[in-house]
Amino acid sequence: MTNRVTVIGSLNVDTILEIPRLPKPGETLAMGDQSFAGGGKGSNQGIAAGRAGADTHFIGKIGDDANGKFMVKSMTDSGINVDQVTVTKEAKTGQAFILLDKNGQNSILVYGGANQVLSTKDVDNAKDIIANSDFIITQFETPLAVAEAAFKVAKDNNVVTILNPAPAQEAIPASLLAVSDLVVPNETECQTLTGVEITDEASMIKGAEKLHAMGAKGVIITVGSKGAFYHTADGNYGFVDAFKVNAVDTTAAGDTFIGALSSQLKPDLSNLAEAIRFANRASSITVQRMGAHPSIPTLAEIDAAEKAAK
Repeated sequence: MTNRVTVIGSLNVDTILEIPRLPKPGETLAMGDQSFAGGGKGSNQGIAAGRAGADTHFIGKIGDDANGKFMVKSMTDSGINVDQVTVTKEAKTGQAFILLDKNGQNSILVYGGANQVLSTKDVDNAKDIIANSDFIITQFETPLAVAEAAFKVAKDNNVVTILNPAPAQEAIPASLLAVSDLVVPNETECQTLTGVEITDEASMIKGAEKLHAMGAKGVIITVGSKGAFYHTADGNYGFVDAFKVNAVDTTAAGDTFIGALSSQLKPDLSNLAEAIRFANRASSITVQRMGAHPSIPTLAEIDAAEKAAK
């Protein structure tokens, strides 16, 4: 059965600046190259879900500009339904400027633009789409009030909610966490939310338990090239190792993980470990390629990588 996934979130055009290292204050540094690609945490997650086989809808906002048209084409080329991606004249389409060093690590500057114009009215207009989904995903590159409104519609219709609390924010409304079935932070975001420094399994358990106490029913803490830790409210937990590859660009790795996860996960979370393994495999492909949208793998590529590893 194909999972029906709705993503509500950001759409950004990425400008990728390849540099040997981050410049020091006041320093001028020569770039190796620059390129452009579709991105934004929301659209990355939507494309990852769609390419991994989910029936995917997207709710978002773009500006009345060439970047907006570029983003819509990037989404539709991956089979994403963009009927609820609307145009605003209040702001330009979101943009991100990615500083990518020679080791594949990145630092990112984000202009929210039209993403910040997304409103609860957009949620109202998409109620039927949300209600008919198996999963809904959101992040923190659009207003928190919009995320909470969407998740409340989801919970009224028994739709599983997946919250990616990124970029990290210290103050998240308890009312949002209360309607979040699965919270998926990385180790830095988990520390920001809980105050627990993630260093080992004991700290992961402590961080997850704090998130449960805040209202989250399930928790996945991603720890980059090491893998992902999961913990459910009933005390089931474990760690799923990542696949070892040579990373060239970690942009969209976490987003690929979440989108791919949603394409395979069962609504009762009963196959959580297996879905995480699939998501790890998808992310391992993403980090071996440049850019956000261009790096996200298809289901055929994920299956081929799995078969080649056996």
